[in-house]
Amino acid sequence: MLVLTREIGESFTIGDDIKVQVLGITGNQVRLGIDAPQHVKIHRTEVYRRIAARLQQLAAQSSTS
Repeated sequence: MLVLTREIGESFTIGDDIKVQVLGITGNQVRLGIDAPQHVKIHRTEVYRRIAARLQQLAAQSSTS
C-alpha cells in the first residue's frame, strides 16, 4: 500500500488519466475529488461489495435455472 500525505488543494495521479485531489478536511473526514474517464467505475467499498454480492447471487440463480 502506498501512503501519501497531501494538503487541501493538492492532488496525485493514478496512471495517466485519473487525478485525485484533496478538496477539504473536516474533523476525521476527507473530501476527495476524482477526475477519471467515464468508463472507469468508482464506488465506495461498501457499495462495491453490495454490487459484487448481487452479481454473485444472480450468477448462482442463472446456473440453477
